[in-house]
Amino acid sequence: MTNLATEPAWLEERRQRGASLTESLPLPDHKSKGWEFTDLARLDLGAYATVSAAPVVRGAEGATVVSLAEAVATHSELLHQKLGSLVPIEDPFVARNEAEWQDGVLVLVPRGVRLTEPVRIEVPLEADGGALSWRTLVVLEEGAEAEVWEHWSSPSDEVDGVLNSVVELSVGDGATLRYVNTQDVSEKAWIFATQRAQVERDARLDWAALGFGSGNGKVRMETKLAGQGSEARVTGGYAGGPGQHLDYDTTQEHAAPNTNSDLAFRGVLAARSTAVWRGMIKVDPGAQQTDAFQESRNLLLSTDAHADAIPGLEILADDVRCTHAAAIAQVDRDQLFYLTARGLDQAVAKRLIIEGFLESLVERLAEGPVRDEVSAALERRLAEIL
Repeated sequence: MTNLATEPAWLEERRQRGASLTESLPLPDHKSKGWEFTDLARLDLGAYATVSAAPVVRGAEGATVVSLAEAVATHSELLHQKLGSLVPIEDPFVARNEAEWQDGVLVLVPRGVRLTEPVRIEVPLEADGGALSWRTLVVLEEGAEAEVWEHWSSPSDEVDGVLNSVVELSVGDGATLRYVNTQDVSEKAWIFATQRAQVERDARLDWAALGFGSGNGKVRMETKLAGQGSEARVTGGYAGGPGQHLDYDTTQEHAAPNTNSDLAFRGVLAARSTAVWRGMIKVDPGAQQTDAFQESRNLLLSTDAHADAIPGLEILADDVRCTHAAAIAQVDRDQLFYLTARGLDQAVAKRLIIEGFLESLVERLAEGPVRDEVSAALERRLAEIL
């Protein structure tokens, strides 16, 4: 457990509680709710040594972007209030992160400030046999606007490690956050990510996520629309190569009236790869005039690829509109025949069908650098798995 003499008492107490829960909370197994499709039997966390990262962070004029270690000294009151406020500690991976994190970043955008350049955070999982606990806290005060890009990677495909990340996004009244999270860590690595956003009154969150790396693990993405008039748009894409298992668990919680959420995931799975998406729309009592939508669509590139899509609704208000959709399909034979009959090589025709499937995902993003980079990342990943 990290226990620096310079840390304030409140943080030491949190670390101690995290360490205690790490000892008492067992890792989930296939009987645990939400873990039915992800097998952790091969995971021995004790075999991995705690390591630190050498992140590359590029700030933007008008924002405070500092390491969490520095922020403990310079923004202690803010961290005391915000750090851990969105993500419950009663989880074996969150508890371990709470006890062990050494690396992380605070992004603070003051009231009314609108950034003209994105904040970029590059987090490498470099050490073979290492376990990295990473923490990100993004705070937008009232009326602020920002774009934050966070990327997790490995220097090679041979890195056998564990990335355990906690991300908290706090979007204040009337603020707008565009958050892009991509990962292509080694396919020998495990990834566990717990990410939660809270969106206040008349605020907006645009969240894009891409998952290409890791061999196993789970990514949880939760959005709480806490203020009246708040909205969130979540766009996710993944592409699994041979033998990979990808697991996404998403929640859209409507906790206030007049809120909107729109979530769409699309996945492409190559031979022997598997994926599971479990989505939940929750509408709390009193959250009238909620408008929520979620969908997951998967394209299987081989008969031995497999996907599970499990949408869910939990509605405790009566004046709402909540819909969901899920689909799993192979490459359409008729489309393939049509294109090859017109002279296209079968591999080229298949690639065009896959790109068309993913195009609707890209089109959900506003024109500009985010859309361009997401599109380019998808093209690079398709070249790797096809």
